[in-house]
Amino acid sequence: MEERITTSRRRARSSLTREEYTQLWRDSRLSIPPLVRIPAAAATAFGIGMTLGLAHGSKMAGLRFRAEHAHRLPTSTTGWYLYHKSKNYHVAFGGLKEGIKIGARLGLLSTAMFCAENLFDVYRGGQDFISTVMASLAVAGGFSLWSMSPDAFYLYAFSSSHLLTIVDRFSAAETARTAKKGLVFGLVYGGIQDVISLAKGRPVGYISFIRKQIGQPTVESAPASKQAD
Repeated sequence: MEERITTSRRRARSSLTREEYTQLWRDSRLSIPPLVRIPAAAATAFGIGMTLGLAHGSKMAGLRFRAEHAHRLPTSTTGWYLYHKSKNYHVAFGGLKEGIKIGARLGLLSTAMFCAENLFDVYRGGQDFISTVMASLAVAGGFSLWSMSPDAFYLYAFSSSHLLTIVDRFSAAETARTAKKGLVFGLVYGGIQDVISLAKGRPVGYISFIRKQIGQPTVESAPASKQAD
């Protein structure tokens, strides 16, 4: 009996009130809490990658099928029927395979980026474009470390005295180009979030810091009950 009472008390303490729940949504980036924002971003990225991969993969599969069978085209109506039936199968399979591949890659990168952004927000104690830039650069750097080769990630070569491990990486130019894209994305996306936060009256990390340094009052999140009044 005592254990049930203790468990119910713990549940009551851990559960959020309606005001706290509303305040959580209001204070989060884009007014969406991380537990909802991160899966939604991953699902959106997967959908975009799936669409792009399906279009590109089906087109390449069709061209590949035509090239492989250019020297033995059918000569009868039945042969052409079977030819197009087989081609449609290869096009659908190639598009689906490429769509899942690109969708999973974009979904993984999006999840890593938004998780890193939230971690930097918690660590720094504020929400602004700086956390977004740091997260996008971290993900871009991790993506540049390995070149996502479909054949192999590692190439092992033996020397005369020891084993050398050569990692299949991006070139220096490609790494710099990827980091530049990550920086631009972080600045643009983070800046948009900061503008939305300022429009909705949410505190922005670097603006609050500047106001503290010059002695002006900072923008703090008011309780939901006061904002409702």
